[in-house]
Amino acid sequence: MSRKIRVIVVDDSALVRSLLAEIINRQTDMECIGSANDPLIAREMIRDLSPDVITLDVEMPHMDGIDFLGRLMRLRPMPVLMISTLTERGAEVTLRALELGAIDFVAKPRVGVANGLQELASQIVEKIRVAAVAHVRRLPAARAAVGPAMAGASAVVEKSALASSLLGRVSTEKIIAVGASTGGTEAIKEVLTHLPADCPGIVITQHMPPGFTTSFAARLNSLCLITVKEAVQGERILPGHAYIAPGGKHFSIARSGANYVAVVDDAPPVNRHKPSVEVLFKSVASCAGRNAFGIMLTGMGADGAAAMREMKDAGSYNLVQDEASCIVFGMPREAIAHGAADEVLPLQQIAPTLLTKLRSGADHVHHRI
Repeated sequence: MSRKIRVIVVDDSALVRSLLAEIINRQTDMECIGSANDPLIAREMIRDLSPDVITLDVEMPHMDGIDFLGRLMRLRPMPVLMISTLTERGAEVTLRALELGAIDFVAKPRVGVANGLQELASQIVEKIRVAAVAHVRRLPAARAAVGPAMAGASAVVEKSALASSLLGRVSTEKIIAVGASTGGTEAIKEVLTHLPADCPGIVITQHMPPGFTTSFAARLNSLCLITVKEAVQGERILPGHAYIAPGGKHFSIARSGANYVAVVDDAPPVNRHKPSVEVLFKSVASCAGRNAFGIMLTGMGADGAAAMREMKDAGSYNLVQDEASCIVFGMPREAIAHGAADEVLPLQQIAPTLLTKLRSGADHVHHRI
């Protein structure tokens, strides 16, 4: 029998600690080996017990969860699952936690915590299992220390450096479709911040619950040369814009004359996900064919793999993130297994490779004129 996943729960609420411990201990493949009500106690517990995963609250006494996470990922990186309250501020803080290296998050309810956590039990334990096998990287000291002001300054520098890399005339029928799950918020940021203001329209499905994608889009919009926003039903997909599937809704595209338009709907989950990458990629295969580029980034499971193969069969060019740079290699692995990948690349090479392909297409446009 394989060793159980050993979990430490860090939360200032005795009720939440008790409920999470009970949920974890009900599983045959994991156990709660300790709980702490503040990060100072948690630090000693982690040192003494060497857990496989910790669950971490944000608002706690003595040191908030974000400060603790930054120090932990710099000094002793390990898989961390954030248990965050679903509020606007909670969404901002959760995105910061993912930036610092947390594997994933669960949004706990503000009221009815006991019933709410029990309803989230299957999601919590599934995410603990994913965290236990995820690739965790040490956070550079400089990145851990960067605050909002510094982050804004670095974004300005990066924008000015990118401004000279415009593509030239690319067919307005070109479209870029991106799918991601666990680890995807940072992977998407890495790709989008290296794209110029005149790139084709980009459509993105990142597995995320309601309440978080608005903050995610706003955060990316502040860092990118392109405009990044949540997708809205019926809006035209424009060059120089990226559209993110709203949390808890499916996102696909349709044709309206010469244009692509966004379709946002409340249909049932696909592959247990809503939004689902499968839904987006199937629509791109149908509507865009050889005018599409597909990108599959880090994530657990197989969502989107079959539809990415449909994109390839329809003529798209597909880039898939490699195992070494993924937090979780599930979705890219499945895309490769389905024969959907044209190139398998480290994360940092995806945007440059995409730009090279787009520029070669722009050259063809110039030659025809």
